[in-house]
Amino acid sequence: MNDLYESIPVWDDGEHPLERRQRLAAMEGPLLDWYRKRARILPWREDPSPYRVWVSEIMLQQTRVEAVKPYFQRFMEELPDIKALAEAPEERLLKLWEGLGYYSRARNLQKAARLLMEKYGGKLPEEYEELLKLPGVGSYTAGAIASIAYGKPFPAVDGNVLRVLSRVLAIGEDIRSQPLKRRIEEDLKAVMPVTGCSAYNQGLIEVGALVCVPGGRPRCADCPLFSVCLAGKRGLWDRIPYKAPKKPRRVETRTILLLTVDGRYVIRRRPERGLLASMYEFPGLDGTYGPEELSELLAQKWPGHVLEIRPAGEAAHVFSHVEWHMTGYVVRLDAEPEGCLLATPRELSEKYPLPGAFYKYIKLINGEL
Repeated sequence: MNDLYESIPVWDDGEHPLERRQRLAAMEGPLLDWYRKRARILPWREDPSPYRVWVSEIMLQQTRVEAVKPYFQRFMEELPDIKALAEAPEERLLKLWEGLGYYSRARNLQKAARLLMEKYGGKLPEEYEELLKLPGVGSYTAGAIASIAYGKPFPAVDGNVLRVLSRVLAIGEDIRSQPLKRRIEEDLKAVMPVTGCSAYNQGLIEVGALVCVPGGRPRCADCPLFSVCLAGKRGLWDRIPYKAPKKPRRVETRTILLLTVDGRYVIRRRPERGLLASMYEFPGLDGTYGPEELSELLAQKWPGHVLEIRPAGEAAHVFSHVEWHMTGYVVRLDAEPEGCLLATPRELSEKYPLPGAFYKYIKLINGEL
């Protein structure tokens, strides 16, 4: 196939909207044909009702598809509609979300559900602009709901789509740039089909997930877009997409205390704002304490009540802007500390939402390590 668009620079500076849109328009036929044949069977695709699409798209943000599947199934069984989500106790909602991370997503889901009950009769609006008014819904999620659930031609540009189209158009800008995302959304909206927009958006996402993959060499031989892809033809896949270096994460060291009294464990609730807001946690100390240092400290705090201190191992957890490097200890006490909340191992697993940062210690408590 002759390339009709060789006038476009390798590093597109955004000055060629007509050529860009011609190239994007040429994707439609091959993309839709490929998606019809290759689309994965996923729970939220089997029944793309607005509520299911919305919940799945929120869950899929920064989370792998295979990891989301069991969470989605449990969530739908317990909270099958907007009313159930709006009325769910926050503690139960966070427990259902436990392990998915980014818990503000779950809280925003519930805030939006309550708003939908108050102002929209318990239904997700069809209009893109109205969807954008919901907590936690940005242009990607609004476009996904509008196109997949309601068949309206709005783009859904996530990281997968940005990666695919930055290669198709050989764009050298920082892929995290908001102006770049807005420009691609505008270009896609101008060329995407009025009918078939659901398959079009999902097809682009699918190409990014299965073919033009993150963190490795794209499978260009299997790509339905290779005939129009500038980066593929020019061997630029390892230079595009470009990501400006991030600031290094802050590292925090913590000593985690698995305080136990008669087989129950002390937990406490975190503040309502900030990192892991309203989640439960094991008590801890800033910094890293050795066994002797910790023994002296606890003997001062609970004189005569510390029966045993034994190591629980080290663990690490990465959040978006901070890393926790943890050293854990099991501390057996002979009396319940004043003003604490005690939970059995079963309650830790089934009732109280604890962040994934503590999974190693929960496994230790359950005898899995």
